[in-house]
Amino acid sequence: MLTTDQKDALQEIANIGMGQAGEVIARVLNEFVTLSIPRILLLQPNLIAPALQRMVNSDSVSAVRQAFHGHIRGEALVLFGLQHCADLADLMGYEKDIDHATEMEILLDISNILVGACLGGIAKQIKVDIGFSAPSLLGDRMSLKDLIKTGDVAWHQALLIEVNFQLEKRSFACHLIILMPEHEIKLFAAALDRFLENF
Repeated sequence: MLTTDQKDALQEIANIGMGQAGEVIARVLNEFVTLSIPRILLLQPNLIAPALQRMVNSDSVSAVRQAFHGHIRGEALVLFGLQHCADLADLMGYEKDIDHATEMEILLDISNILVGACLGGIAKQIKVDIGFSAPSLLGDRMSLKDLIKTGDVAWHQALLIEVNFQLEKRSFACHLIILMPEHEIKLFAAALDRFLENF
């Protein structure tokens, strides 16, 4: 569904968008952030959970979801391993023994920052408008298999973009996943073509 040129353009655009998100998180936490090269995959819905399992390499995760809409539509997931909040809470000025509600609030805040910075950066590069729903908790300490339910999905293929953010001197890490259904991939491909025409 994407040509080689479109995939190359998306790789470059995603790199820049993810980098901007990393810079924002670094400023918020006052810590150096490292991030992986974005992975870009076109997958059938039933292959999403196994692909995420290989990427995250964790039996149990907490996940925040945030829909995006406008000229491009889809859903962003931010996946956190079990040790997701110990260092993060300390960096954000919380007491060490935070309650569960505060922990979830931290995850929502960080996810909102990551998704907004990354997708905002992508949208700006391809010159499209984008908006976001409020982030919500998709699951807490769940297996990815239980987290990603694909039985009711009406589309046949999804575009998956994944990057891993880590703090250089702390144990905290998370994965940002961007999912777009088949019909939205076609619109996104058209936006990538317009982007390429400007070079």
